[in-house]
Amino acid sequence: MTKQFTAAAILLLEEKGKLKLDDPLSKFIPSAPEAWKSVTVQQLLTHTSGIPSFTDLPEYETLKLSPEIPAQTMAHIRDKPLDFPPGEKFKYSNTGYVLLGWIVEVASGQSYETFLQEHIFQPLGMNDSGYDSNTAILPQRAAGYAPGPHGLTNAIYIDMHVPGGAGALYSTTGDLLLWTQGLFGGKLLTPASLEKMTTPFKSNYAFGLTVTNAHGRKSIAHNGGIDGFNSRVAYFPESKVTVVVLSNVAGPAFAELGGQLEALAFGETVTLAAERKPVEVPAAVLQHYVGVYQLNPGITNTVRLTDGQLTTQLSGQPAFPLFPESEKKFFLKVVEAQVEFVSDEQGRVTHLFQYQGGRTQKALRISDTVVERTAIALPPATLATYVGTYELRPGFDLAITLEGARLMSQATGQGKVALFAETETKFFLKVVDAQVEFFKDANGVVTHLVLHQGGADHKGPRKP
Repeated sequence: MTKQFTAAAILLLEEKGKLKLDDPLSKFIPSAPEAWKSVTVQQLLTHTSGIPSFTDLPEYETLKLSPEIPAQTMAHIRDKPLDFPPGEKFKYSNTGYVLLGWIVEVASGQSYETFLQEHIFQPLGMNDSGYDSNTAILPQRAAGYAPGPHGLTNAIYIDMHVPGGAGALYSTTGDLLLWTQGLFGGKLLTPASLEKMTTPFKSNYAFGLTVTNAHGRKSIAHNGGIDGFNSRVAYFPESKVTVVVLSNVAGPAFAELGGQLEALAFGETVTLAAERKPVEVPAAVLQHYVGVYQLNPGITNTVRLTDGQLTTQLSGQPAFPLFPESEKKFFLKVVEAQVEFVSDEQGRVTHLFQYQGGRTQKALRISDTVVERTAIALPPATLATYVGTYELRPGFDLAITLEGARLMSQATGQGKVALFAETETKFFLKVVDAQVEFFKDANGVVTHLVLHQGGADHKGPRKP
């Protein structure tokens, strides 16, 4: 959520005559690569610059462990081509907002932290907000956690110099209420500046905010996510309702809770999974829903029927049971989510709707059959050739071991899971939708593997 504060800082500087939204990036950062020099401040604000996001780099997991100023962050991607010509399309880029934080410093002559304290936090009385630090002692600071195979684990370390103007701020629910009251109440920006900040450009994105409709009302909101934490602030201008959710456990629960709180604020009924009662639906009816549904490019929802139980499985994730509350509507118990199947006039299932976190996603049925993988047996001597450690990215390995006649895989910080062979070199997992393929050189020596999961391929060279 830091991005909306960075955007407000840019607009304050525009009001002071320190910059213009159509100023090129190079005016403030002369050392910017030649390909970036036509990028404008507004294109950085709207994620239309085409500058790649440094958080997408394979080395990001290592990069985030050390303190880096924006110039160092820029150095990691300055030689990479733009994702597209500036202004052509929308693509979320954390690099853009790190650069905006740098522009705030150049244009104001102050540090990013000091500018926000003096011009935003102090004027609005946000006494429990600021630029996070790995060394400062903050009273009542919440520790961040992440789900693990055996319960919660401590979140992976990130040096807070790295996210900068893209994600380095901390706050509280009370302070964020002061923020929306101040921002939308005219205490911070002129009406003209606020209009700029809240007018969507591409893909419903304005300046550090998304502008959509939710619960039948205009919603101005943004989510936040960093190692161990998730957050959401949503403001509904017609009713002046603010909903804030802060979570110190990484995962989707914050969005689900946010959607439920918004629904309650507008008098809607929220039914929790514990309150839903499953009904009996004949297996013959359930069989009609089996198939593969396309949520978006690279992500499918596979619906299976096993021993009378319908399950749903997103690409790269485990399968979860679906419980019927009517003939066509189902719910999950592991998360607050529902699935509804839709048929055409001939009774053929054409698509499904997935309801979660206040959002509705449509998924077209692309197949009415599910191809199941069949495991074969391989000699232990063949399996032994795959034993080793493979580096998927710096600091994140996949260890392959042999336990009896079963090949096992274990990612860094995770538990062991079994691999099942479907050919001599291709294996699959049953706990999640993922496959592992091993590759050999001309001499038959295994050199690397590729993990296929979630619509992406991750190559892991074998370590010596």
